[in-house]
Amino acid sequence: MHTANFVARSLLCYDSPMQNPIVIIIIDGFDPEYLQACKTPNIDEVCSRGFLKIGRSMMPSVTNVNNVSLVTGLYPESHGINCNYWLNSDTGQETYMESADFILSETIFQKAASLGKRTLMVSSKDKLRTLIGAHATVGFSSEQPLEDIVSVLGSPPPIYSLEVNGWIVQAADHLMSENAFDVVYIATTDYAMHTYPPDHPESQRHMTILDATIGQLLSNHPDITLLLTADHGMSSKDHMVDLKGILAARGIHSNPVPIIKDRYVLQHSNLGGCTFVYLDDKHEAEALAILSDTPGVHSAFSRNQAVLEYRLHPDRLGNIFVNAEKNYVFGDPNQIEMRPGLRSHASIHEQAIPLIAYNSDLAPDDVEENRHLGQYALTKLLS
Repeated sequence: MHTANFVARSLLCYDSPMQNPIVIIIIDGFDPEYLQACKTPNIDEVCSRGFLKIGRSMMPSVTNVNNVSLVTGLYPESHGINCNYWLNSDTGQETYMESADFILSETIFQKAASLGKRTLMVSSKDKLRTLIGAHATVGFSSEQPLEDIVSVLGSPPPIYSLEVNGWIVQAADHLMSENAFDVVYIATTDYAMHTYPPDHPESQRHMTILDATIGQLLSNHPDITLLLTADHGMSSKDHMVDLKGILAARGIHSNPVPIIKDRYVLQHSNLGGCTFVYLDDKHEAEALAILSDTPGVHSAFSRNQAVLEYRLHPDRLGNIFVNAEKNYVFGDPNQIEMRPGLRSHASIHEQAIPLIAYNSDLAPDDVEENRHLGQYALTKLLS
């Protein structure tokens, strides 16, 4: 549904951006190529009345790192989330970073609660509900939906579907009609982007669903300030590099941890373009030299170098931070077979993302990274 006149209505209805509810929509895996290849009339209208700028995500370019940067407005060095999946070198325990207990900084939901303001957090993936939604006034996912929403919209589509993202936007839209919220945070899943390249017909179908539901939300709530961006982009991957095997062939035992790893294995097979390599400190310099010369490796940094380069938290890293070339992923062929047509992310090559603002007093020069939109939302919450 193309609601071309929603912008005109909104311009008549709001008094000041500082009085507008803020709606942040994170389209997971929303590489700028999808905007170029797919017809999105409502998003295009938003861009023409506000602005569109191609900016960058945090590194590593994975979901958890960037959503936490958005809800805190900070780099990982402050909020502590460097990855989706973490090996605690002190305990030897590997864990999914899906608990709010891992976040070291105040989120927008916590700040709003302290100010007596109301927030809504809706996600396709349940891991974001548990990671960032714990302090929202209302928070739920398509995998753990509210019964009241199901009674109105029906059961959510499967997490591995094109329709699930439209469902969560509709769910947020409905709740906004029933309740007043100061901040609304909507986060989709990137199943479609992992599965289909931008020029595939199913990508157009997915973007049509999203564009229509976003247009309807704006038509129903014309006074909102809309901030729309992504957590990371997406690339086709053709080759897998076995870092563990390469180092073992040189007599170095290591444990490369796939920091993209989460419970949505169907999407990326836990194969991404960034890995934290854990090994004995005495082998670090030799391993760093070997990996830096390995085909398919774009760059390799020591822990201290990575902390400076990407502003990461120093206590939650391996010895070596490795970036892949664009069409490469890291993995162990003894554990996983790389499937044909794999699309994935996590490297510097998936940092390009859209930064879109509408009904705000932001200017394009004010934003370079997705976390800047989170900073803006926090500033408006305090004003």
